[in-house]
Amino acid sequence: MNPLRVALIAASGFPVAEPFAGGLEAHVWSLADGLRRRGHHVTLFAGPGSDSRLGVELLDLRRPCISDAAQRDTSMVAPAWLDEHHAYLQLMIRLTRTGAAEFDVVHNHSLHHLPIAMASAVPVPIISTLHTPPTPWLESAIQVHDDCPVTFVAVSRHTAGAWSHVLRTAEVVHNGVDVRRWRAGPGGGPLVWFGRLTPEKGAHQAIDAAVLAGRPVVLAGPVADRRYFDAEVRPRLAQPGVEYRGHLEHDALVELVGRAAASVVTPCWDEPYGLVVAEALACGTAVCAFARGALPELIDDEFGRLVAPGDVHGLAAALLDADALSRDAARRHAVDHCSLETMINRYCALYGSLTMSVAA
Repeated sequence: MNPLRVALIAASGFPVAEPFAGGLEAHVWSLADGLRRRGHHVTLFAGPGSDSRLGVELLDLRRPCISDAAQRDTSMVAPAWLDEHHAYLQLMIRLTRTGAAEFDVVHNHSLHHLPIAMASAVPVPIISTLHTPPTPWLESAIQVHDDCPVTFVAVSRHTAGAWSHVLRTAEVVHNGVDVRRWRAGPGGGPLVWFGRLTPEKGAHQAIDAAVLAGRPVVLAGPVADRRYFDAEVRPRLAQPGVEYRGHLEHDALVELVGRAAASVVTPCWDEPYGLVVAEALACGTAVCAFARGALPELIDDEFGRLVAPGDVHGLAAALLDADALSRDAARRHAVDHCSLETMINRYCALYGSLTMSVAA
């Protein structure tokens, strides 16, 4: 494939840089880096603090100058909401004016409605990856058009199904992880739970299951919800065998996950994908998890155990089986089905088909 000029639009809430705030930021970073390594020309529109090596142009999140009178109006929204709205409005107006001169394809990963609502005015193909369950703003944006010109991609069959009431079709491209950076480890250590510490990720239930199973567990990740951490996680850290390592840099996290006996994944919502599952499997680490969202698409009995959502006792029983699960099978599955190269191959094929159809 000839090099393409690709515009990637990120969500603005967190920087696309290590250590990542969450799976969305990790996904966009990996895609941008992988495309650049293949020789494509990438421009990443992202928030402040994003990795400058990725060809970043910062979204302009400086709040527009709103008069005191306008701020007193009953329609005034939160300043952060207005910052984000203004930034994406500026970007989309730019793409309507100069998009064809700058880019061959635009790939949207933001959760904002304007890249969808304004897509018909942009003179190059737009792809939008669905990373979340349906939201009212995005559903409204899709319905602006009788036939929405955006090509939608879902990160799992589960997510495609969740959007099927408003989208006739959405291709499925599973998120991928760099299996060179997420290296296979020896296992044999404590259990691990890693990710953002928020209520919907359920770290407290992972602790409870590990304690019931009598197995030590190490937690790692950013505290994204301080109230939740202080109420549900911090008190449980006093129990024997429970440790929180903080928000680790990539190499330290890979070392931790690779040495773990198993990864505990405890979503309290329907995960659209579950990047931590792919990352654990790439390290050869078995996964014991609640069967929610897309997780049943990623895990089978050879290298994982699924239990009913919220079933802490069932999860504890699964953790007792963790040592019997195959680390080789976990790694092999990640390489064959969850790799960054597989994901980029799928996206590059889609970019190529859309740009060729425009040229024709």
